[in-house]
Amino acid sequence: MLEIYDWSGEGFAPLVFAEGWQAALLNWEPLFDRRNLDEIERHNHSDEVFVLLRGRAVLFTRADDEALQAVEMERGKIYNVPARIWHNLVATRDLRCLIVENRDTHLHDTEIRPITDAELAQLDARLPAWARS
Repeated sequence: MLEIYDWSGEGFAPLVFAEGWQAALLNWEPLFDRRNLDEIERHNHSDEVFVLLRGRAVLFTRADDEALQAVEMERGKIYNVPARIWHNLVATRDLRCLIVENRDTHLHDTEIRPITDAELAQLDARLPAWARS
């Protein structure tokens, strides 16, 4: 009658699958520490919705032909990353986000590439002090 899901491990866990969409929880993993950041991803056929539930996070995005943007997320607000936009997070160890996207995006529609030195420099110029330490 009622399904209840939780995820306490590191990283991404898709938990609810319905026709055409899925909901996942995303917890901190070492990639979200600025010192470990080495990649950026995009989904070519799905927007991806982020809702910050706990912790602090900067969601950064980049279209192929534009400068990198970075937004310090606020708890409870909905952040939509449109399809084909490169993105990733810098976050605190208590991070917890709700993710909503097309079903199986993580399996069939995720493109990952190394983040460039130029993108890192742009990101560092936009990060709040807590995210640089």
